[in-house]
Amino acid sequence: MDETRPALTAVRSGAELRRWYWLRAELQDLAGALGLSRSGGKEELLQRLSAALDGEPVPAPARRRPAARQLTAPVGPRTVIPDGQRCSQVLRHFFTAEVGPAFRFDEHMREFIAQGEGRTLAEAVEHWHRTREVQTGKIGRQFEYNGFTRAWFAAHPGGTQPQCLEAWQRYRALPVDARDREAGPGVP
Repeated sequence: MDETRPALTAVRSGAELRRWYWLRAELQDLAGALGLSRSGGKEELLQRLSAALDGEPVPAPARRRPAARQLTAPVGPRTVIPDGQRCSQVLRHFFTAEVGPAFRFDEHMREFIAQGEGRTLAEAVEHWHRTREVQTGKIGRQFEYNGFTRAWFAAHPGGTQPQCLEAWQRYRALPVDARDREAGPGVP
């Protein structure tokens, strides 16, 4: 496989598609060109496009649940998490006040909130503290840019936003399997 990022329309296999970083909008355009549904997140689009490019059955788009009513301020430790609650700014403010500025909606907390119907926010705070010991450092694929900028600024404390953006452009132009070789794991 070539080390130069191909035009998306030139990609002919699921493996080649997954080898490169693509914007969601680019994946949606390719899906439309192939006559596939343009809906869903990046991972869902990648699965659908990979199957189509590899001649496999294309998974149907995931059914979307209607938007659920979300918690509004004020909330407290005894507030019960409703079905369909998202990781909202209301919850971010609550958790930051409860656990401090180190709070982040990481993979563990996003999952807890998504599956937390009937639990209280006090239980969510306890969960956050319990999961600090099992942090994987893994950032979901949809948050790759966020993880990159966080790591870049940690490695370049005097760096500027334009410098970070330039580094991101170079990084995302690399094939996924070459990024760690080029930049070192987790360090852009």
